[in-house]
Formats: sequence, structure tokens, C-alpha cells
Amino acid sequence: MAAARECPDAAKPPDGPPALGPPGTGRGGGPGPCGADGPGGPGAGPRASAPARYDYTGFSRLAGELTEPPDGVYRVRYRRLLGGEGGGVGVRLLVGAAPLVCLGLLIWLMSPGHWLYRDYVGAWERAADHVMLVSIGLIELFRVVNVVSNAHATWVARDPVPVRAQPGTRVAFLTTFVPGKEPLSMVRATLEGAVRIAHDGILDVWLLDEGDDPEAKRLCRRLGVRHFTRKGVDRWNQPSGCFRARTKHGNYNSWLDAHGEAYEFMAMVDTDHVPLPNFLERMLGYFRDPDVAFVVGPQVYGNYTTAVTKAAESQQFLFHALIQRAGNAYGSPMFVGTSNCVRISVLRQIGGLYDSITEDMATGLEIHRRRNPATGCRWRSVYTPDVLAVGEGPSTWTDFFSQQLRWSRGTYETLLRQFWRAVWALPPGRVLNYALMTAYYPMAALNWVLGALTCVLFLGLGASGVTVEPHVWLMLYCDAAALQIGLYLWNRRHNVSPHEPAGSSGAAGMVMSALAAPLYARSLGEALLRRRPRFVVTPKGAAASPDCVATFRTHLMWAGTFIVMLASSALFGHTHTAMQVWGLLALITALGPVAVWQGELWREWWLERREPIPAPAKAVDTRSRPRG
Repeated sequence: MAAARECPDAAKPPDGPPALGPPGTGRGGGPGPCGADGPGGPGAGPRASAPARYDYTGFSRLAGELTEPPDGVYRVRYRRLLGGEGGGVGVRLLVGAAPLVCLGLLIWLMSPGHWLYRDYVGAWERAADHVMLVSIGLIELFRVVNVVSNAHATWVARDPVPVRAQPGTRVAFLTTFVPGKEPLSMVRATLEGAVRIAHDGILDVWLLDEGDDPEAKRLCRRLGVRHFTRKGVDRWNQPSGCFRARTKHGNYNSWLDAHGEAYEFMAMVDTDHVPLPNFLERMLGYFRDPDVAFVVGPQVYGNYTTAVTKAAESQQFLFHALIQRAGNAYGSPMFVGTSNCVRISVLRQIGGLYDSITEDMATGLEIHRRRNPATGCRWRSVYTPDVLAVGEGPSTWTDFFSQQLRWSRGTYETLLRQFWRAVWALPPGRVLNYALMTAYYPMAALNWVLGALTCVLFLGLGASGVTVEPHVWLMLYCDAAALQIGLYLWNRRHNVSPHEPAGSSGAAGMVMSALAAPLYARSLGEALLRRRPRFVVTPKGAAASPDCVATFRTHLMWAGTFIVMLASSALFGHTHTAMQVWGLLALITALGPVAVWQGELWREWWLERREPIPAPAKAVDTRSRPRG
């Protein structure tokens, strides 16, 4: 057995030249034409509803051109982003200064000299002061952790050097279908893209149909796609576990149990993601490294038309453009189910996709705990910035909220049930990587809850935890915020979205993250109370869920809380400007989605009123006339 040989270190200094993209991508090359090839073939866009002006072909080569693998045993090589254009001394100083200044602000703010002690009030008021002090400290601590996470990711982020795939491999390309939740037209577009995928070897396209739909079967026969269903098979429809009924992972695991032995690799996309023809060409090459378990790519939304969809894609900027690239430094980017390719032997080793509401994250963590039995080295993963599939994002607030609740709840479940056990089986670098990745949702939730708590304590009860000189605090806070924003804006050059204009600020994504915070708090509460999560397929296309007042019930509940607290502040004289401003900002955040929804409704109503009413068509006398 070869277990005794030396395993490669994923965090070693990167090989290859600085990260530069191909011409036409806006990533170091010259300007390319808009309206380039889409996933459906030359000149075709990802879906009929998507504009054709986006350079999907160029963005499918962000990692660079394909290279020939070197002689000998192949190991994935990387290019460090800081070694590329713009990564000079100034940026490196920014990466170091941003977390240090934020940490300095925390230490200064929480120094004992700033603690407030009021001996002229009762015991419960002093207790409220202590709670206020701890809350302020935790809010600032979470901000430091967030800045440290972004600075760390900026420092270590890297792209893989793409290589040509090994010819002759056996690949199954899979996507799932839930009749009634996903329109057949969407499945057709995805399958039509899949049958155009180029591969030098055996490639079978499969549709995993939860409902054994007759129309889906006819579509598969017409396109030459293989059809699989687990409907009616008790073994593949269990109440829990790897074959759990009415879940995506249960569907995939059923196919794996029935047909997995016939293939070496399985490529997967969500039903609403149309793959590009070079999907496998850009992914399979990394599997020349025997310890690579899976390769994942970014997620972009082709239905880039509504405000919700645009902001939802922008919200994912940091994860797909930076955090996942940082995972390459430790060989542990997160497993993302929207577009990926995985070694089937690895899935068999861990017993299939993990039973979780976010099966992709949980499965990736399980894989990263294990070793390759053939080499004795830990399984590794690769994240490529190449956009190889174009999907459909949530187009309504209802569907966006459902998506965010599912993602955050899945993260909490992973932390509560799986991560604490995996820590002991992971090397320190991977522990750090996963800890920083999974900290986002709980920190955002706790920040929101603690911020609301401070509003209640001060505006409603008059509590106060610290006392500082306002001008000193404002100066330090502005310095820390400026460095944090500067770091964010520098990383915008590494954006992987073909939809957002080059040089855009990403402000919509930042706003969307803030608007989702009340949902993360709700999801955290449900996870701590052990309420059973419900897997919901996000409706797409014509089946998208309409918005109504009930959609915003979580936000409206928080808005009511802040309105009461602001009124109490005026009534009882608790009128510290900073706290009132914070309460007002929190109220605006809670009402933001409602305001946008109502604004869209009013806009649609106004446009309908301005449209001219077509004149009624003249009646045509079709009676025969007498010949004279």
C-alpha cells in the first residue's frame, strides 16, 4: 500500500504565474465581445428569458487556458490572487491593517475605563447595564471575526491551473426533477445543454425523476437522455437516512445505488442550471490528481431581470469570488450542489450524499474528514472560478426568503450535529477554513439579535453599558469601516459574475445580506429549539411563489419591536443619538423588503395605466355581396 509516501501540502506556496484570465473576460485580458456563446450552443443564452449580452464563454475560462499535465504524478497547481494585477505592497498593508484597526477599536471600546457603573439605580438596572456591556462587546467581536475572515481569505485565495482531462473516463451527468415544483420547460433547457457537453470518453445524461412523469419520460426519449425514478421502491423511499423520501440527496443516492458502479465520475447540476458545452473539459482535468474527490464551480443566475434576482446573485459575491478560492489553499472548498463533479468511489466510501437539509455542505465536510485508501492522503477538493453552468435564481421575496432560511438552517444543523465531531479528524488549516465559512450565518443572526437587545435595553429601559467620548469613537469607527470597505472593494476585481458590470460596488449584495439578517435569527432560534426543518424545493420559472403580506411576517414583527422602542425612547427621555440612529437603521432594514415589494407593485400599476388601450378591432362583414 502506498500510504507511507509523502502527501502534498495544499497550503504550500502556489505554482505558476499570477492569476490572469483569458482575453475577453475582464480578468486581465483585453475587452471581449458581448453576446458571446451561451450554454445552449453558439450564440445561445442560458434561457430564453436571459439577455444574450453576457459573455458566458469568456467567464467559463476565468482560471486560464487549459494546459498539458506535467510528466510524473500530477498534483493540482495554483496561482495566488495576490500575486496578480493590483496585488502590491499597498494591498498587503491593507490586508494587515483592516483586522488590526478593528481589533484596536474593540480593545479600546471595551477597556474597563469605559465601563459604566451606576450605584444610584436598582439591581435589575445594573444587571441590564451588564447585559448591554456584553452585547456591545460581542457585536464588535463578531465584526472583528468577519474582517479577519475576509483578510485571511484575501491573503490565501488562489485559482487552480486548469489541465486537460484524461481521455476515456466514464461520466454520468445527472440532474433531478420534481414534477409540479419545476416546470418541464426548465428541465428541457437543462437537458438540451447537457447533451451538448463535450467529453472524450463515455458520457451518459440522466434525469432523476421523483414522480415518474410521463411527459418527462417522453422528453428523455426525444433527447436521448436516460430516465431514472425511485417512485414505488420502498428501499429508496425511507423516512430518514441516505434514501430519505422527497429529498434531493435521497434521489441521488438511489441512482448511485442502482447505477453508480458503471461510472467513475458523476457531474451534477440543479434542475434550473444549464451547463455549458465545456463543463467537463474544465472540471475533469483536476481529477488527474488521485486525491481530488470533487470539483465545484460558482453559481450565477441567468434570469437576471428582477431586483430580487440581481441582489441575490450579488449577495453571493464574497463566497464564490473569495471564500471558496481561499478554500483552495487548504484543499477544502465547500461542496456546492449547483454545479460540480465528484469521484463516485468517494461517495461510496462515505455512504452517499449526507442526510441534511443542505446535503452539499454536509457531504463535503464528511469527505474532507476521510483519506484516500489508495494513497493514505486526505481527500481534497478544488474550486474553479470558471462559470460552467448558468442557473435561475429566486425572483420573488418569498422564494429568496425560503432559500436563505434553508441555507442558514442547514449551516446550523451542520454546526450542531456534524462539525464538532469532524474537528478532531481535520487538520488545523481545514478547521480554520470551515470555522470561518460556517461562522457567517450564526454571527449575522446573533448580531441582529444583540443589536435588537441593545435597542430594547437602552431605548426602552435606559440601560447603558459603556461611556466613551463620541468624537474619539467616531474617528476610530470610521477608520475601521474605511479599511473594511477598502478591502471589500479591492476584492471586487475578482468577481466571477458575468452579469455585474466591471467596477461595480456590489452595494446591492451588501444590502441584501443586511435584509436577510432577521431570517438568519429566526432560523437560528428554530435550530436551537430543535424544530424539524422542512425541505422545500425553491419554485422556479412560472411556478415562482407570489409575494404577499405573510411573506414579510418575520420582518414586520421586528419592525413592530423597533417602532415601540423608538416611541419609548421619546416617551421616557432615553434619547442618546447613536442608539436612536441604530434603532432607526434597524427599523429601515426590517421594512426594506416590504418597501421594495410595494414599490414594485406601484411601478407595475403605473406602467399598466400608462399603456394605451388598444382600439377595438373593426367588425368585418363577411357576408357575400351580390354580383352586379
